[in-house]
Amino acid sequence: MDNKFTHYVGVKFTHSSRSYFFGTNDADFKINDPVVVDTIYGRELGLVSILPQSIETYSSSLDLAPIQRRATDKDVYFYQENLKDSKDAANIFIEEQNKLNLNMHLIYADYTLDKAKITFTYASDERVDFRELLKVLAARLRTRIELRQIGPRDKARLIGGIGICGLPLCCSTFLNEFDGISINRAKNQMLAINIPKLSGQCGKLVCCLKYEDDTYTDLKKMYPEIGEEIIYNKQLYKVISYNVISKQITFANEENDSLILSLDDFNNLKHKKGMSKKGNDKKK
Repeated sequence: MDNKFTHYVGVKFTHSSRSYFFGTNDADFKINDPVVVDTIYGRELGLVSILPQSIETYSSSLDLAPIQRRATDKDVYFYQENLKDSKDAANIFIEEQNKLNLNMHLIYADYTLDKAKITFTYASDERVDFRELLKVLAARLRTRIELRQIGPRDKARLIGGIGICGLPLCCSTFLNEFDGISINRAKNQMLAINIPKLSGQCGKLVCCLKYEDDTYTDLKKMYPEIGEEIIYNKQLYKVISYNVISKQITFANEENDSLILSLDDFNNLKHKKGMSKKGNDKKK
């Protein structure tokens, strides 16, 4: 907990859906109040997105940087002018990038409030040698240049869009961090392994695969293992699949005839027959 401040507030910036916390001794901030802060990129103007909270409730281990001041009309004017100049700088970037035949997809350009630096954020499928581009940009723009490469998930978060569920992308609305998503999660949820259908706008496996994964793991403990055997109407059946949503278990016999039982029916049958874990009938 940082005792230098009495409160902390959330602040959002132009090219980010995420709120970042800053310390303050001013409890009167309102949503969308413009403030000036120092970030890792330099001095920036942001908008208050989370109302002041008591410093006693701050639980992060990260130190809080201070809000430098409420933005003045002059700050807001320079911010708006910088937005226009950033678009011009982006056009220069694309022009010079094409001359050098570099495989880079520019996402946005962003001046700091004092215009001491401009950051070009780009995506690329490969590592790019941009040393020559950096020299040209510095000469034309006459300010400090930073080139920042991001991955496909970050690109999707910045651009936004609609997911396969019909809602705005999780990464551009509430996700702050990307956990590793492996194909094992899809297998655990017994989904058909169709990579295009399981991929999001970023081309990676959809983040929502993690939301219900723990629930599936717990629910599957209630079901028999694939291959487990039961005797039904004097015939031997083996478990070939089950659905934890519909609570149905599918069996097949040697003739490949299928049998579908609800989880309750299976448990009742198992109880009456006194079957072992492997499904063998204990009764003689």
